[in-house]
Amino acid sequence: MNESPPSLRCPDCDRTYADRWRCECGHPLDYAETPLPDGPAPDPAAFDTRAGLWSFDGFLPEDPLATLGEGTTPLVRAEGWDASFKLEYVFPTGSFKDRGATTTVSRAAALGVDTLVEDSSGNAGAAIATYAARAGIDAEIYVPASAKASKLRAIRRAGATPVRIEGPRQATTDACVDAVEAGEGWYASHAWNPAFLAGTATFAYETALQRDWDVPDAVVLPLGHGTLFLGAYRGFSALEAAGWTDSTPRLLGAQAAGYAPVVAELRGEEAAAGDNDAADGIRIAEPVRREEILDAIAETGGDAIALDAASVERELAALHAAGFYTEPTCAVAPAALRAYRERGVLGADADVVVPLTGSGLKT
Repeated sequence: MNESPPSLRCPDCDRTYADRWRCECGHPLDYAETPLPDGPAPDPAAFDTRAGLWSFDGFLPEDPLATLGEGTTPLVRAEGWDASFKLEYVFPTGSFKDRGATTTVSRAAALGVDTLVEDSSGNAGAAIATYAARAGIDAEIYVPASAKASKLRAIRRAGATPVRIEGPRQATTDACVDAVEAGEGWYASHAWNPAFLAGTATFAYETALQRDWDVPDAVVLPLGHGTLFLGAYRGFSALEAAGWTDSTPRLLGAQAAGYAPVVAELRGEEAAAGDNDAADGIRIAEPVRREEILDAIAETGGDAIALDAASVERELAALHAAGFYTEPTCAVAPAALRAYRERGVLGADADVVVPLTGSGLKT
């Protein structure tokens, strides 16, 4: 066990901190040092996954102080899509956000935090609230006034307090940051806190293990704040740096039309335009780590496209009919897979993995 949580560093100005939610210069922080395991990749057949995602402790900078056995989600063949789906919706709170919640709240517990705060449209808030309950830490979750009742119930039943904020999604973040700056809690942000990305990176470790340390040609992921997208990038990069794999897959993002700043940067405002109220979980106009997302796309030969509501709703119906009971936002990635193939970005024989990120039981 670590004696204290690892320190953080600003990649922009190089300041270091024992702990802080962002650098004084305003830039997101990362870990000052990132652990890598020694030695060759272990035999996949002998790899012990009984600790869930914490089985990859050689890659993880935090200790498991708030865990529910999360991780090792199934990787299954999806014949109708000619891809493999990783079923992230089977986590304890029904979404991939548990990956980041367990590491983030574990860091809070190691720091002796009494109260944490988070802003979320739903899934991250439910995950942080649940893991805070597991750790015995009070939580306040700032949510848009339009947040779904099912997600508000999950927050309340975990003993956390939802704080509903009127106005656009950014107003929720602004109110939460004001509370943090006023000293009302430790910011367990899925967008800002590097511990969250350390958790979502385990998506890559599990995927590689389930494929006997062979990585796919591409991974198609939903892209809002980029917590899973960047986690996948960091995870696959770490595996390659450790010598456990020999490449990093192309990372292909799927954004909601009208809320597609990465697409706008890559292809212009017209390609990002439209509206998509179906994929409410990724309607993020200003992702905190936007430049890092763009770098990950460039370094992996990736891309990003914007999907409208109709394509997401069609894909959701197809997923449900095939036995994948997901929430609407989840459908944006498999819908993007079809679009990428239609546009020739992915060949017909490309080996592709797609995460299904949230449960239909939450809608």
